[in-house]
Amino acid sequence: MDRKNLTLFVAGGLIVILGLAFFVSPLASKSPDGLNRVAIDAGFADTQKDSATAGGPLAGYQVKGVENESLSRGLAGVIGVAITFGIGMILFGTLRTIRARRRPDEGSEAASAP
Repeated sequence: MDRKNLTLFVAGGLIVILGLAFFVSPLASKSPDGLNRVAIDAGFADTQKDSATAGGPLAGYQVKGVENESLSRGLAGVIGVAITFGIGMILFGTLRTIRARRRPDEGSEAASAP
């Protein structure tokens, strides 16, 4: 796959994922799940403490300051996808740079051959 097709493939996939994150995130269940459900059932849910990020801009899978709950959840999904994609791009770019530096220079081998 050449570079242009790869770029189009990644861009198309990113658009699909961003669309899903925006339109499907608001449909997520609001019912307690996992450990929250167990804590409620066992009767010790009132002893829980807030996490260190409870006051953060994306706490509770919502964007702080956006009043519309569906829009807030959709934006939080899009922001999460964008951050994850950005981190992935940085990591793959770093890996690509490291691999390029480790490759022996093909031109110098040909020049040094008798």
